[in-house]
Amino acid sequence: MGVLICSMVVLALICQSRCLGVKNPLHRFKRYQESSYSDPNECSKTRPALILSNPNNYSLDIRMPSVIPAASESYLCVSIPVPTGRDSYIVDFVPHATMDTAHHMLLYGCRKPFSNNGYWDCGGSQGTCEDEAKIIYAWARNAPPTKLPRDVGFKVGGDSRITHLVLQIHYGDISAFRDHHRDCSGFTLRMTSKPQPFIAGMYLMMSVDTVIPPGKKVTNADIACSYQSYPMYTFAFRTHTHGLGQVVSGYRVRDGKWTLIGRQSPQLPQAFYPANNPVEIRYGDKLAARCVFSGEGKTTTTYIGGTSDDEMCNFYIMFYMDSKHAIPYMNCMDPGRSELFKGIPKEANVPIPLSPDMMAMMHSHSHHMGRKVSAMTNPQEDPGLLQPKREEEEVLDQGFHLVEIADWPEVPLRLGQVSGLALDSNDNLVIFHRGDHRWGLHSFNNQYIYQQQSLGPIQQSTILLVDPTKGTVLKASGRNMFYLPHGIATDENDNYWVTDVALHQVFKLGSDGGDKPLVVLGQAFEPGSDTGHFCQPTDVAVDPLTGNVYVSDGYCNARILKFSPDGKYLAHWGAGSSDRRKRVQFRIPHSLAFLPDRREICVADRENGRIQCFMAGSGEFVKEIKKEEFGDEVFAVSYAPVHGGLIYAVNGEPPFSQSSPRGFIVNYTTKEVLDSFSPDTQEFKMPHDIVVTSDGTVFVGDAATDTVTKFISSEKAEHRSVKKGGIEVQEIEETETFVQTQLKPLLKGPVPNAAVQSVPRQGASPDKTPVSTAKQEEGDAKAKPEGGARQTAQGVSPAVVTTLLLIPLVVVISIGVFIRWRKTRMYGDDCEVKLDPGSSGGILGKLRGKAGGGLNLGNFFASHKGYSRKGFDRLSTEGSDLEKDDEEATDSENEEYSAPPPPHLLLFLGPKRA
Repeated sequence: MGVLICSMVVLALICQSRCLGVKNPLHRFKRYQESSYSDPNECSKTRPALILSNPNNYSLDIRMPSVIPAASESYLCVSIPVPTGRDSYIVDFVPHATMDTAHHMLLYGCRKPFSNNGYWDCGGSQGTCEDEAKIIYAWARNAPPTKLPRDVGFKVGGDSRITHLVLQIHYGDISAFRDHHRDCSGFTLRMTSKPQPFIAGMYLMMSVDTVIPPGKKVTNADIACSYQSYPMYTFAFRTHTHGLGQVVSGYRVRDGKWTLIGRQSPQLPQAFYPANNPVEIRYGDKLAARCVFSGEGKTTTTYIGGTSDDEMCNFYIMFYMDSKHAIPYMNCMDPGRSELFKGIPKEANVPIPLSPDMMAMMHSHSHHMGRKVSAMTNPQEDPGLLQPKREEEEVLDQGFHLVEIADWPEVPLRLGQVSGLALDSNDNLVIFHRGDHRWGLHSFNNQYIYQQQSLGPIQQSTILLVDPTKGTVLKASGRNMFYLPHGIATDENDNYWVTDVALHQVFKLGSDGGDKPLVVLGQAFEPGSDTGHFCQPTDVAVDPLTGNVYVSDGYCNARILKFSPDGKYLAHWGAGSSDRRKRVQFRIPHSLAFLPDRREICVADRENGRIQCFMAGSGEFVKEIKKEEFGDEVFAVSYAPVHGGLIYAVNGEPPFSQSSPRGFIVNYTTKEVLDSFSPDTQEFKMPHDIVVTSDGTVFVGDAATDTVTKFISSEKAEHRSVKKGGIEVQEIEETETFVQTQLKPLLKGPVPNAAVQSVPRQGASPDKTPVSTAKQEEGDAKAKPEGGARQTAQGVSPAVVTTLLLIPLVVVISIGVFIRWRKTRMYGDDCEVKLDPGSSGGILGKLRGKAGGGLNLGNFFASHKGYSRKGFDRLSTEGSDLEKDDEEATDSENEEYSAPPPPHLLLFLGPKRA
């Protein structure tokens, strides 16, 4: 057996030696020879263009190959192919240049660069690419590098239509090259093949027809377009003009309100600057930009063009989108209408003043420019003050986008139709569901009398108190009490107030989970319209200050009733309107929300697709919120007394529409829809109720899918993904420790009936195999009296087998070392791909691998020149960690360049009776 194993290993080594450097897709990367350091004194030092840190992550250098520009104002380009045909993602940019040498650097992506050999002059007719060049990054004049947000990357390779990267460097004044030093400026790109949840992109706003008259003090170039795609989130911007530009500003315009994306002097370093307040751009928003020019001192008319005598007006928006809907490159070239730009903020017309020192730094390249200079003419010298201080943005611009937590609950809940949700005083979630009962077409007759009493009450627990973090059930109650549960609320003592549309009743239940109601309103199975009856009541809300109870009634009545805490009738009212002549009555008041800070009660008027709010004390109408985004139905409403008041709502599926229902966040004061959200894992079909906790977590119950979905803000989701990633790494390390621990007794302990025993997987019972083996031995002993003597003889076999296996293993390693030595002599040291060494040092570290505790021939051979680790990984004794070549890195190994996925975006109707 040992001879057979050794023969197979030797055969694998020989096959590997014949195909090294071919199987890894990164090996087909044809570099433009080697890049160099940007420091003039170290340009002669070379380094590999591609450095692989693990199978998923690598660094890619794109540098000028030791050039000396021949003239001032030169533009030189160099290109390299994307090193793999698979999808790859640039997640970080490290510029290598100084203002003494390079005026600015741009990185483009395309399919057909003008040249693949060496560098070329790209300032004339050749340009950067034969096809469309897409700008990816910009650096200018000692500007700080722009960092991409976590989980965001520029997609290249694969189906991105970007197969080559082109570096363009503008050399302004070549006097810096009088000492004949060579330039190796460029970028190091941190890249990963691990898919990113968000894709970065560029939105270019550009004027194409602006004319600047000579001598005219102010000329505005206005650009505006309506945004017609999925939500995008801005995080950086860049302005670009030539010498006449004074200030460039970009805005989002929504409902007449202008929100600043970025504002900067184009005479400052024209790099990408981080946005002060990241802004969400949604379908229907307008994007507007203005460039302010001055023609003073000019004697001829200036037009938009590409030469130094022309002008340009460009505003670049760097953004990210959900990877499912990403459109990485968009542009806008439409001239803005004067009516729109009447509302542009005054700041857009005010040039940003620069000090004489700053102007000198912008237009010269002497060797003393490294000193710190003032950024503005006022006494404050912080360059960050170039952006004027502004009031806080609306909550949408502060990260209030909601995303689903797909792994909640940790253990699936067994639910029927989820009809109602509530929260107790500790923000625990209360779920009211229908168990095995369902509201169907034959549940009621035309007089709204329940037709399925023979089924009896629901035998399952219909009220579940659930941990909002893990989704585990803390308490269950409500057995054998209800027929068709609907709405639920809690009071200050955590008592439950519930409605049952089959019983036409409202109940108050104690928080102790007792089955005897404390208060009962209405008559069982008797619909009615007087103050002692309900007709399919839908929901309850409780005033935490007075304890008064409000009931929405309902499917066959159109009113709100008010009761005292002990159930005494106080008042009722119908729909409201600011104009009584145009008042439209309720069409199924379906859900209630009490606004404690405003002393109001808001109603989701389902079939009218609106929310109406009333004074809780008098029932006086306050306002109506009816938005086009809601469609024809609003199923549920909730409220959070933060940021001036936020309304949370869910709608129904529009008739004859392909879109799915959604959740909404609405500013109570302005009625502006701040965000819309829906789950990623499963679309809403009939979102029936919604609640929001004190920390902004949102839960939505769906009556059609029998589920509850949890949402949190995207910012919290990012922190959660980081924490979760840490937990995953710890679990991996614990698994490896477990495997190593189990290996020791297997090698030393007596195993009479087997030379090799497999390690049980984590989660399996470690005692199963020994027990079964013991039983088999016992049976064999009874069947064969000679078993005792045979077992004694076999006690020596493990040592013998181990010795026999070690000898050929040493021979195999010796053969591998010999093959490596011959391969090195045959192929030399070209095309080296460096792998980061493992945590252990020397030969022992190379043999053990990163996880430690196992022999890994792949790490050993891949650490030598000309050899790939591919093909050897399956020889590792830790096969559970290295089953797939492309997925062997742990989260901790990927942490430097790629983030654990957090993370999402936007949107059915069931039976009308729910």
